[in-house]
Amino acid sequence: MNKKWIVLSSLLLTVTGAIASPPPAGELNRATQLEVVDTLVAKLNANYVFPDKAKQAEAVLRQRQREGKYDGITDAKQLAKQLSDDIESVVRDKHMLVGFSPRPVPSEDTMPPPPQTRAEWEKQAPPEVLERVRASNLGLEKVDRLGSNIGYLQISSFAPAFLVSDKFAAAMNELADTDGLIIDLRKNGGGGGDSVALLISYFVDERTRLNDTWERATDTTRQYWTQDTLDGKRYGGKKPVLILAGPETKSAAEAFAYTMQALKRATVIGERTWGGAHAARPYRLSEHFYAVIPSRRTISPITRTNWEGVGVIPDIAAAPDNALAVAKDLLQRRLQGSAPPGAGGQ
Repeated sequence: MNKKWIVLSSLLLTVTGAIASPPPAGELNRATQLEVVDTLVAKLNANYVFPDKAKQAEAVLRQRQREGKYDGITDAKQLAKQLSDDIESVVRDKHMLVGFSPRPVPSEDTMPPPPQTRAEWEKQAPPEVLERVRASNLGLEKVDRLGSNIGYLQISSFAPAFLVSDKFAAAMNELADTDGLIIDLRKNGGGGGDSVALLISYFVDERTRLNDTWERATDTTRQYWTQDTLDGKRYGGKKPVLILAGPETKSAAEAFAYTMQALKRATVIGERTWGGAHAARPYRLSEHFYAVIPSRRTISPITRTNWEGVGVIPDIAAAPDNALAVAKDLLQRRLQGSAPPGAGGQ
């Protein structure tokens, strides 16, 4: 959950904002094709979290190259998609992709360090991104009450903690006196792990170990914990929490659901989630091509694994469109004492 390693949506927002817009078509020449494939192979072998899988991807890419599969591609977006598809045939990592940017892609050496504060972020973000973010709700779509004693928090993304911490605090202040809470992540595309850790901190009573991360570059494992000091009111570790999830629950949203579930702090209701767990960052392949390559692996100290490729499996299955009704009914029964023991969270 280190700010240096943020998942794709926040990464594109804060570091390569030019890439976030849909890229136009671009023309290719043979030299660029060769440069892109050669650099992609090198970056995969140097950085991908599973070295053996990187070698398998190299074998496929070289085979396609020998077959002349890339020779007839003259559209840049098409080449990026074909390379992504070829890698995916052997490496089914949700955060892996090859992309094309209409603007020049900076090298890793010239990229500024990830911002640690809002002021630093505002200096780095492109003007159009600044304007869009300032006008947005930063992923907090709805803070509401379903009746007098059930809170409802709908989150569509996890923006960096330095941007969203005040909104989390305001939301939790508003919901602090409810008897139970439903957190809706059914349409949450992900974001930053630091804001996941921040939000989980509101639902524990003491310092709690969350997830560990293993980094390939250093072969080291680091532990991540909840925050001791919060700007808003702590919800605490006793009141029931239900999380709504489904196929559109991705990346950092999966981290929140998976960790809360592993801690036995929440009950997950809905369908299996997307299945992307590895932290990724961008690498330059050529002037207008980049690859997003996962190089860190999340490891739960409780389950000893993560949700990559399998998703978060709900405790209670429900169609996404019906998950809120199921959760509300369960929580009402839990608060009235008629739900079975353990249903609805703690």
